Amino acid sequence: MTSPSRLALVPFVSVANMMRLVHHIGLETMLVELADEIEADFRRWPAFDKTPRVASHSEVGVIELMPTSDGETYGFKYVNGHPKNMREGLQTVTAFGLLADVNTGYPLLLSEMTLLTALRTAATSAMAAKWLAPQGARVMALIGNGAQSEFQALAFRARCGIKELRLYDIDPAATAKCAANLAGTGLKLVPCQSAEAAIEGADIITTCTADKHFATILSDNMVGAGVHLNAIGGDCPGKTELAPGILLRASVFVEYPEQTRIEGEIQQMPADFPVTELWQVITGQTPGRRDRAEVTLFDGVGFAVEDFSALRYVLRRIKGTGLYDDLDMIADPDEPRDLYGMLMRAR
Repeated sequence: MTSPSRLALVPFVSVANMMRLVHHIGLETMLVELADEIEADFRRWPAFDKTPRVASHSEVGVIELMPTSDGETYGFKYVNGHPKNMREGLQTVTAFGLLADVNTGYPLLLSEMTLLTALRTAATSAMAAKWLAPQGARVMALIGNGAQSEFQALAFRARCGIKELRLYDIDPAATAKCAANLAGTGLKLVPCQSAEAAIEGADIITTCTADKHFATILSDNMVGAGVHLNAIGGDCPGKTELAPGILLRASVFVEYPEQTRIEGEIQQMPADFPVTELWQVITGQTPGRRDRAEVTLFDGVGFAVEDFSALRYVLRRIKGTGLYDDLDMIADPDEPRDLYGMLMRAR
């Protein structure tokens, strides 16, 4: 049996190599570059196959597949969401992803996506805020200080110019963790004792809580005119963060309505509740923020195109770095029809 051909060896980016890649590029640089990559794909949104994620729900969480293709490259992400994991010392969200060549069906990349999902989620949030947040926004409230919080903070600092971060979590230890991790980044950090205190003076409010239930993290009277809301915690059926009254007076922007109506904040609203697709704003087909007093809401649930963008970015950026392993995961017989002969020659 001969050695596997080049096409049969698939680059694999492990967690260790993903961490090395982030430090090789620089965390904030990578967040900005990911935001640019995602925005470029949003500009060609009609080119993608789109479907709501395929979800398998249980009493304790959800396991999902998120597929898409632009006709040349196919990608999918496997991801779970298990809020109870945190109490067991496990990650709430884990993920891995794959890119493949549509022409041959051969994989091009296999990668961890637990870290990469956190990076692409933060990059997408900052990308949306670039188009929707009030000009000159410098203060952000971050409600929910778990695993996603630092990435969100640094993406908004790098892409949107946020200088002050007001922190709140129902668990004070989470806020202390977030503040300690962000110390020395140049952000002014203000730990708060309540969500009401955190949003005082904030131009942008990011909610990224983890509990899987209908919740009212922000009530209607807490949100004043001119604020941009970045609601990313409500990402599955039965899980929300905002009071319906906020949605009724906000301009709501989404990734893919068919998915967001199932999983996002707008699952609380009638089926015909009006929303604007973010790609239409980015391509100039419809306006984003219209005036300073408008309340804008990015109802972000995460969509497969964003994962596709992130995987393609990683595939390009690992070239020449050695920060991957070649996996022998595609059978490669000398004669394509003789798979059995390949097996027998391996004795």
